[in-house]
Amino acid sequence: MRINEGAVRSGAAWTAVAATGPYLTLKLLWLTGHPVGSDDPGEMDKLWLLNLLTFGMDAIAVALALAFVRPWGRRAPAGLVAFPMWVATGLLGTILVALPLFLLSVLVLGPEHRTDPDDKGLGGWVFLVVYGGFTVQGLALLTAFALYARQRWAGLLTDRIGDLPRSATLTVQRTLACVAALLAVGVAAARLYWAAGGTAGLPVDMAETRSRGVAVMDGVTAAMAVAAAAALLVLVFRIEPRRRLLGPLLVAWTAAGSLFGWGSWQLVAFGTTTTRVTDLRKAVPGLLPLVQTAQVVTGVLILAVGAIALTERAARERAGRERAGQARAGRAQAAQTREARQSAADVESPR
Repeated sequence: MRINEGAVRSGAAWTAVAATGPYLTLKLLWLTGHPVGSDDPGEMDKLWLLNLLTFGMDAIAVALALAFVRPWGRRAPAGLVAFPMWVATGLLGTILVALPLFLLSVLVLGPEHRTDPDDKGLGGWVFLVVYGGFTVQGLALLTAFALYARQRWAGLLTDRIGDLPRSATLTVQRTLACVAALLAVGVAAARLYWAAGGTAGLPVDMAETRSRGVAVMDGVTAAMAVAAAAALLVLVFRIEPRRRLLGPLLVAWTAAGSLFGWGSWQLVAFGTTTTRVTDLRKAVPGLLPLVQTAQVVTGVLILAVGAIALTERAARERAGRERAGQARAGRAQAAQTREARQSAADVESPR
């Protein structure tokens, strides 16, 4: 039975659009002064900038989903589609990994209890709506993108690592990759330490109220850092050149997007909520922002290496097509010349 990829892509894209509905509605209510699901309306007023940013991020996800099924999506510049989808893959892919691990921890260890009975926050149903929506959105959007990429960049599915061009920029690529790998190791060490219960480098308030969910996210981020570095080194040093390019490319794409997306988001989130610190217990010391910045820089370096390599690959393909076209044109011209000479010879020959 042959699967209609167009129908699957369309269904996945529209599912992703539908999955953003509850989240966008919730954010719109909060932005317009309706603190639905919150026990502290005053606290929600302080988060208007974060709510506006997250509303915009999900709106971009809707635009991406439409690009995967509408004709204008095929004509859109590659970078205009690839960059936001790279970030979306990192953000949503991390949730798709971390959420099952967190649920498994709840199943094995039981639910966590609030240490402060006066602590106010969001209702439990809000987390179900938000993360349930993210799960459906992530699965649907990634499916639609995979089928879109299969149609637009089919060569990446069949190329091997050794097919990547060994150009003059390879030394630069390897240098950037080594710097990215060193930063990734530092990020992984710090996040793994925090995931194991360490508190050095964290604000006092965060250290005292660390939850299991935050520990899971730290562990996943550490794994993403290691995976991004390993996949990138495999690609730039052409390790196992006969291996398919797709595997390590997907790992580097997802893991680097995770480091960049979550690192950027956490820097913005802390920047918007700690601009005016009235409680020193919530002040952010130096180590945490440094780790977040290292995540962002690592993601940018990996993006730069990938952009250079894939741009050169595309240029080589274009040059190959042009040479093939010129060769076909030359053969056609030669055939026409032979036919013309044969016709002339037939006319001049005696009957």
